[in-house]
Amino acid sequence: MGWRHPQISMEEVVNLIKGFVDILILLSGYQSSGQIAHWDSHNVKKAFQWGLFFEQVFGSFSSDDYANSVEELDAALSEMTSAASFPKGLAHLSSANLAKARRFVLEHLIHTLPLRDVHLRALLTATVEMDLEELSETEHDFLNAYFNKLKLQNTSLDQRIAPATTTENCGIDGFTRIVEWLLGSMTWNRWKSKNLSYFLDKRTIRLVSGASMIFAAPKIQWVQIFERLNLNISAGSSDDGLCETIELLLLGCITSRWTSLIEHLMSISHDYKNILEQYNEVSNLLHGRSTDLKSKQEATCTKGSDILEYLSGFLGNQMHQLWKVFPVLAAVAIPSWSPLFRLYLSEIQIQFQGDFSTMRCCNCANDKKEHNDCELAERIWCLYIFHVNGSHVA
Repeated sequence: MGWRHPQISMEEVVNLIKGFVDILILLSGYQSSGQIAHWDSHNVKKAFQWGLFFEQVFGSFSSDDYANSVEELDAALSEMTSAASFPKGLAHLSSANLAKARRFVLEHLIHTLPLRDVHLRALLTATVEMDLEELSETEHDFLNAYFNKLKLQNTSLDQRIAPATTTENCGIDGFTRIVEWLLGSMTWNRWKSKNLSYFLDKRTIRLVSGASMIFAAPKIQWVQIFERLNLNISAGSSDDGLCETIELLLLGCITSRWTSLIEHLMSISHDYKNILEQYNEVSNLLHGRSTDLKSKQEATCTKGSDILEYLSGFLGNQMHQLWKVFPVLAAVAIPSWSPLFRLYLSEIQIQFQGDFSTMRCCNCANDKKEHNDCELAERIWCLYIFHVNGSHVA
């Protein structure tokens, strides 16, 4: 027994699915012909409305009576998606994800398409408009109702975490919340990619190899090497040379953990703690866990302790030089029990609170903005993912 839906034929459904695919292609910024498409909030809403339609159609197939209909449709979809001209990013289209088509649209946007500024603006506009349109059908003062819903969503960490793990329940009234997660996730992934690129850069790998050779020697020998480097730097007044020496010393602290640090950075996924929450958790290290671990860390990492001691003397009163190295390097190379960590975190606290500092890495405080997507936020994030979420490798 084949297709048996009482209101629509399989041919009609397949043709509608082809129209849905065209809409998804438009969301990538291109027409099916390859020409640039006009990507706006109208197209985003149109895609989600198509998604709602397919959810309603396939919702009526939930009973076992329609198992054969679903099998026949999946066979037709398999033939359609296997065609050479069919978009590869949509090749997994099936009755299962069409039954949750709005979720499918959202995941397509998040994981497949290059969301540029114009795309994000359109997505935000569309999601807010959809939430407001639905509320206007049931609420007289729908604007205040919308703002109240947003406040409720932000009062509980659990409510913020819920969409991070799944887009299963992404009804139209929840799309604004999902998009808030999307923006945070994109920032998280951009920082992750940027700092991972530093680890994997050929220059960094050469420096790690050099540091491994230098610090394999007795302390008295590698100290002499750096003393000569320091003399050359002083004679040439080279700021670049100074920064590279600091970088080499910090890399020397992590050569034995190089692989595990990269593996941890690759494995992390976005969570819902904001920058203030991340900063508070990192700060707590100075008052609790760091003291307990100090003796253990020092006992198992004498070489690292020697390097950090030398680095502290090398820096002297130029602590601002630490801000010239990559955020991830400062985070992983300086352990929480080290006095350098306290000094580094103290400078972060000064800038986070907008107090005067000789080293200013962003203008958020002057512009009266929160630190959400700036260098200071990135440095806090790096400390958080390694010292809190990755304490086993920090």
